[in-house]
Amino acid sequence: MNSKEIREKIDAIDSQMADLFCQRMGLAADIARFKKENNLPILNTGREREVLSRMVDLCGEELEGYIRVLYATMFDVSRSYQHSLTGGESALCAQIDQSLAQAADRFPTKAVVACQGVEGAYSQLACEKLFKTPSIIYFHRFDDVFHAVAKGMCQYGILPIENSSAGSVTAVYDLMKEYNFQIVRGIRLKVSHCLLARPGVKISDIKEIASHEQALNQCSKFLAAHPEIKVTVCENTAAAARMVAESGRDDIAALSSRNCAGLYGLKVLQDRMQNSDSNYTRFICISSKPEIYPGADKISLMVTLPHQPGSLYRLITRFASLELNLTKLESRPIPGSDFEFRFYFDLEGWVGDPSVKALLADLQDEMDEFVFLGNYSEVL
Repeated sequence: MNSKEIREKIDAIDSQMADLFCQRMGLAADIARFKKENNLPILNTGREREVLSRMVDLCGEELEGYIRVLYATMFDVSRSYQHSLTGGESALCAQIDQSLAQAADRFPTKAVVACQGVEGAYSQLACEKLFKTPSIIYFHRFDDVFHAVAKGMCQYGILPIENSSAGSVTAVYDLMKEYNFQIVRGIRLKVSHCLLARPGVKISDIKEIASHEQALNQCSKFLAAHPEIKVTVCENTAAAARMVAESGRDDIAALSSRNCAGLYGLKVLQDRMQNSDSNYTRFICISSKPEIYPGADKISLMVTLPHQPGSLYRLITRFASLELNLTKLESRPIPGSDFEFRFYFDLEGWVGDPSVKALLADLQDEMDEFVFLGNYSEVL
């Protein structure tokens, strides 16, 4: 056969496959209704293994890998379709529907807000960009911020979640899961670190530099070039500046913001200390109650996937099938587990879209660990 004849046969087979696919999805709809009427879960792993094993036997060893990929995708599509037909039954779907129904017209302009650090911290700058007139209460640690929001002392909390060079703040992700909080707003803040010291101090006098761990990571090139300088980790860049101001020492400096120089009477020895001028930190506004505001276009998730070939690929394929643009994918080993990883995802999307909501319900039903972190907008 020539290429034209081969393509004609392929087109004929594709037409048959399309017809069979429609028939299969029609039967999937029938089984979905049966499962709903009998209160049965959509996911049936035993049935999927049985079908896959039979298909591998029919197609032979040479095509085994390909048939596994094909049917894994088929199962995913079928389950998503079944969820879309029975949607709204999961706790997550109910929570999303309630949040959308109770949504205010716009994000509040004033609130009592918990920030980690002291006056001058980058979290304060982020807070003042998100709220016109916030009442800020400062706390030493990330978990103190969560505790204050959980107890109703503060309505919201502002925390760093990711830096463009140092990566995710995993402690905040862990606390989001522990407290079952949600992100209701985000902001991307350009961060420029300065080397601050007491007046009269020269850069050659410095024997110790203090700052937050993330800021130290962001300025790692300078620190690597000066191995003789001691590094001290503080709970916050602003706290480091205050410590230097109160130390009475002329051999210590802080990596902090220019704003902190004015606040604490320090001198800028050198600015733009960070490795890259394109140094951004994402801050999130957290709430103990789900809140989804108009314009929300970013979805954040935490997922633990099975340690088996293709599990990540299959999940990403499902996002792609709904044309959900993936803006973040990061993994991290789960402490105390063998070869298990937790994945952080950010997607462009809105949970009011029925297909998106159905997918989230599907994932929550299937995954060993699935955490919906919120649907929100991020300002610059």
